[in-house]
Amino acid sequence: MRPISFRGILFDLDGTLVDNMMVHHRAWQRKLSELGLEYSLERVKEEIHGVNLEILERLFGDTYTPEDRIRIAGEKEAAYRDIFAPELEANTVGGALDFIKAAYAQDVPMAIATAGPEENAFFVIDRLGIREMLGHVVHSGMVTSGKPDPEVFRLAAEGIGVAVAECLIFEDSVTGAQAANNAGCPVVVLTTTHQREEFRGLKVAAFREDFRGLIVERVEGEGFLLAL
Repeated sequence: MRPISFRGILFDLDGTLVDNMMVHHRAWQRKLSELGLEYSLERVKEEIHGVNLEILERLFGDTYTPEDRIRIAGEKEAAYRDIFAPELEANTVGGALDFIKAAYAQDVPMAIATAGPEENAFFVIDRLGIREMLGHVVHSGMVTSGKPDPEVFRLAAEGIGVAVAECLIFEDSVTGAQAANNAGCPVVVLTTTHQREEFRGLKVAAFREDFRGLIVERVEGEGFLLAL
């Protein structure tokens, strides 16, 4: 496969740098149980998707006020961080830290573009020890339109001073890959969350199980190449 040229790298976070989707499912299971709904993990995985506030409204209707839903959503995310804290290191996607450190050593501009809330984003970033390597972090509180709208990637690219179309994106989700396509960026998909077949019809530069074996090369005056 041909090397991919780029001038900056944008990383999704959940499912891309850390394999944490089951942790979110477990957090929802815990919170729903506290609210009187006993869901199996399999049922949570199948049915609980989307924005927290919308999930709560869908499940409980007008049982809770908008203020209650905000509080409950925050409690669910706190449960996620509590569950994930002792597991995060073991669930970092293979080679991710080495890849980021190697890119940083070559002065590659890098940013995070996540659909997650600010508290979760910096919880992961700080525990991975990569905050100082990132030029910018965009989280859900900074965007008005979620993926597959490319806004999150556009803002992340602006934050590192690189045209969005010149950025390489790492993603794990179908909607994330759609957003990358909509931004006109090459996207490398990590198959931590979805199977290759689910990306049919999308333009994907490469599929990878993890970051191991990926090499960044500087091209003088022209940016960088990702050797696959």
